[in-house]
Amino acid sequence: MEVKKQGVVIKGIGGNYDVACEGEILRCRASAKIKHQKNLLAAGEYVELRLTDDGGYITERLPRRNGLIRPAIANIDQLVILCSQAPPVTDPYLIDKVTVVALYQGIQPIILLNKSDLHESGDLYEAYQKAGFPVVRASAVTGEGIEEITALLAGKISAFTGNSAIGKSSILNRIDSRFGLQVGDMSEKIARGRHTTRHVELFRLDNGGFVADTPGFSTFDAVRMEKLTKENLQQYFPEIDRFFAQCRFTDCKHIKETGCVVREAVERGEIARSRYESYCMLYEEVAAQKLWK
Repeated sequence: MEVKKQGVVIKGIGGNYDVACEGEILRCRASAKIKHQKNLLAAGEYVELRLTDDGGYITERLPRRNGLIRPAIANIDQLVILCSQAPPVTDPYLIDKVTVVALYQGIQPIILLNKSDLHESGDLYEAYQKAGFPVVRASAVTGEGIEEITALLAGKISAFTGNSAIGKSSILNRIDSRFGLQVGDMSEKIARGRHTTRHVELFRLDNGGFVADTPGFSTFDAVRMEKLTKENLQQYFPEIDRFFAQCRFTDCKHIKETGCVVREAVERGEIARSRYESYCMLYEEVAAQKLWK
């Protein structure tokens, strides 16, 4: 007997794939058609299955909404970016570069300020609230923010990223202890931990969501961004883009122009200075065609 179904790839294991399908996890093999495709199946792929007495086969890869190369994951609804002003302090520029990657791919960034028991990360909280992103303070130690972030994950495919030793695995373990993720020990001497996540795997939550603990900022990358230009970069800084129609200069770069409404908004505190500085740095990189090459 043969049955056709659809599911989502959870992980790849030596040529086989675990696929979530109608409340269960099925171990499937790739059909010859899938094997001959240029790109390997990634976690998050929606696929069609053919189930037979001989086992399950993935017969079709359904169209992607988006996809990242590093980490290899597809169809992400939201990217949870862990950061903190507690050691190891997160560089806002790295956060902003990742938010641009996410927005370019049509992924909703969520800013999760971890280690709130050590530092409230007030500067980061204010900056990203002004940018219009969801911002959650959380602590794997006290449990603050765990219910709030768990609710945001419901029914979504979400990936977690952040700098090393920021506590991604600890937060995921607090969300659901079944994850059993390895937690890295932070080096007290250099305030920087060894990264312990080795592959991308989706974990299923009871609320219908799937989450992935992914490599940190140092390995975070995206597909080649041919359409990202210095002219459209502002679209990926929502708080800057809101002022576009008000600017007196039709070709304003928002960098040095006198009377620029964006620069005035920065001076008034309506746009966080750290976000504006990140925009300026990325603008120069894009203009020089060096970004993500």
